[in-house]
Amino acid sequence: MRNRLKVLAVIMALSMTAAAQQKPAAKTKTNSANQLGTHATANLPSEEDVNAFLHETFGYDPQLTWKIIGIRPSQAEGLAEVTVQISGPQGEGPQKFFVTEDGKHAVVGDVIPFGAHPFEKTRELLEKKVTGPARGAAGAAVTVVEFSDLQCPHCKEAAATIERLLAENSNIHFVFQNFPLPMHNWALKAAEYADCVGRASNDAFWKFISAVYAAQTDITAENADQKLTELAETFGLNSKEAAACAAKPETQARVEASVNLGKSLDVNATPTLFINGRPVGVNGNNYDVLKQIVDFAASDK
Repeated sequence: MRNRLKVLAVIMALSMTAAAQQKPAAKTKTNSANQLGTHATANLPSEEDVNAFLHETFGYDPQLTWKIIGIRPSQAEGLAEVTVQISGPQGEGPQKFFVTEDGKHAVVGDVIPFGAHPFEKTRELLEKKVTGPARGAAGAAVTVVEFSDLQCPHCKEAAATIERLLAENSNIHFVFQNFPLPMHNWALKAAEYADCVGRASNDAFWKFISAVYAAQTDITAENADQKLTELAETFGLNSKEAAACAAKPETQARVEASVNLGKSLDVNATPTLFINGRPVGVNGNNYDVLKQIVDFAASDK
């Protein structure tokens, strides 16, 4: 068992390194206390069991800390899904592993849908639940949904790739969904402003988010209202109305619903794309892969 824990530690450390490469480095956490929204049931491992396991796995390294995010039943019968936030010198990121029903084994990796049409269920859910601004014909052969964070540097980097994909492929219906990450201190506010701009003018929305990406380094938690109001006004919204709209409970509820939709699809990093239900990462240099997937999705009937 000790060897297996050692292997798991290596695998999870490698996973954390990969996640850190996709996200900006964050400050190392010093608190490893449990912080769960719900308590484990009799069919799930307890918080104490998970903490003991993580202590045995990572306790040798004082620079690694963790926080339990959730313990819940997995989509795969007989497995419990455990999500933890692991922090270290290379950054931080959510990691997931699965515990067997007897509590004797853990599986590191992803549980993915299987079958002749593995992405169809996700595609149907997105078709019913997406509410964000859209571009392209609603009846297009391919629907691309992006979950994005306006404070995320990688979302800014990926924006050019997405723009090229939309410009060079007329058979795409593209939908933007807000997914502000908790680690970003003005992302939620930006999502609320973006929601208001999008409801006021679909055309203005795309200009607004491009402008926010361009101004990322100038926006702080302290000046976010001022900067976002100025950008919203640039694209036709009254500044007072924009600020009032962003603060409305219904706006906040819409953003929260978008985040919850992403979470229901296991989105935990931005940007995340779904191409006809298939989850895909996007960055500044993977256009060719995305194009292949779009072409395949368009022809795969």
